Amino acid sequence: MTTKAESTRDKLVHEQKLKEGQSYTAAHLGKLTTLDQYPMFVPSLNREVRGKVFIQDLIATTGCELSMNKLPAGVTVPFSHSHKENEEVFIFIKGQGQMAIDADVFDVTEGSVVRLAPEAVRCLRNTGAEELYYICIQSKAGSLGQHTFDDGVKVDHQIDWR
Repeated sequence: MTTKAESTRDKLVHEQKLKEGQSYTAAHLGKLTTLDQYPMFVPSLNREVRGKVFIQDLIATTGCELSMNKLPAGVTVPFSHSHKENEEVFIFIKGQGQMAIDADVFDVTEGSVVRLAPEAVRCLRNTGAEELYYICIQSKAGSLGQHTFDDGVKVDHQIDWR
């Protein structure tokens, strides 16, 4: 049986929008407004949804899960949830909405960034007249061993930008 991630990957390979090298994978999903072209079956809802693309299987990340998301105007995610091990970071790109986290409800808009501990009960709704676009990043809570300046290594490398 083909999973939705495989179907999305196959679609991008067929359309030559996936590029792989020895140490990288790059995908072009298109404009944010077209995210609904990638359907995904959600077992807990027992239905297909559109506007959410999980990136992990698509580009083979090994330390985090990412999703690109488009929530239509006036729509609320149809369930609240928490996680067993993963914290989440939501980065809001465009639109406006509200997040419900435990007993708190607050507004989010372009430029808002929200971190959620695994146990936080969360839900999201679009309160605007346009789509709400956001990126969600998941990783195991407490797993970040080094930060950018400690982990980055300067390399003497000439680039041919063509």
